[in-house]
Amino acid sequence: MKTWGKVLIAVLLIIFAIASGSHLFVTPTTGAALIEIRFGHVGFPNSLFDITANEYAKRVNAALKGKVEVKTFHSSQLGTDEAMVKGIKIGALEMFLPSTIMSTVETKFGVFEMPYIIVDRAHMKKVAGDPRVRDALFTPIPGKGMRLLGYWENGFRHVTNNVRPINAPDDLKGIKLRIPGGVWRAKMFKAYGANPSPMPFAEVYSALQSGVMDGQENPFPQIASAKFNEVQKYLSLTGHVYTPAYPAISEAFWQKLPKDIQQTLEKIAVEVGDFARSEGERLDKELAAKLTTGQMKMNEVDRSGFIRASAPIYHEFDVEVKGGGDLVKLIQSLR
Repeated sequence: MKTWGKVLIAVLLIIFAIASGSHLFVTPTTGAALIEIRFGHVGFPNSLFDITANEYAKRVNAALKGKVEVKTFHSSQLGTDEAMVKGIKIGALEMFLPSTIMSTVETKFGVFEMPYIIVDRAHMKKVAGDPRVRDALFTPIPGKGMRLLGYWENGFRHVTNNVRPINAPDDLKGIKLRIPGGVWRAKMFKAYGANPSPMPFAEVYSALQSGVMDGQENPFPQIASAKFNEVQKYLSLTGHVYTPAYPAISEAFWQKLPKDIQQTLEKIAVEVGDFARSEGERLDKELAAKLTTGQMKMNEVDRSGFIRASAPIYHEFDVEVKGGGDLVKLIQSLR
């Protein structure tokens, strides 16, 4: 009877998992429900996205051993950013790591598309810890089908291309530049004179190689892990935008989790934010030399020229996004 009782409990757990749409698996040794969390991102192996997602999975799996198992999927295996934004709302995955794409979910996230608004990682740490910023950005997101658990890092972005070194905004004129999905990045590069086009990250290498795109813009870890240095001639240290990344979890899935598991998932996500920024700093130092050992040449830029050319973008953000100007001022006050 005891054996049949265990079998019955296991069957009921499986039926409950299927009916509720959650990913619960019965462990053969204890009969307890193991919750599987599929965590997708667009980064390639050894990218900062990959490093931080794996670190998060390692910490969660250790802290919630026997209860939760986080499995990471790199290189857009679970879809593009756009696909994952949609998929997380319908249970196609439980977690993913968006960055720029969040400005299409909630317009206020465009604040991190404002050129040079984040001056360094110490500034970003203050922003990440400020409850007023978190309130403005994170509070509306559960109503859109997901929940953000913290601030990780994508990093300081630089321009690479095959046409010419970029020293000032005018040098971008006419350059076909791949950008991620997001309104404000497009507005910024149009103001600089470039011809920006959104494109899924997984397609960028071939677009650069074939000449469909002249260039792209990304942090060092993304440039290196995607091997863009193999198909680009110039790396210009524009540092035009610092983009955070946000560990996001399905709101419907979140609401089904026990409170103790919710607390652990969020606590570790916040802790990994410091790890992400530390790793980002380390990789920037390590990769600066490695990226220019081949054909790609690095150059400094006149950042003051880019800052002057960015003024209309700030004005437009203030006009178009409700509360956008106040959010800009708040973030600038934390420097």
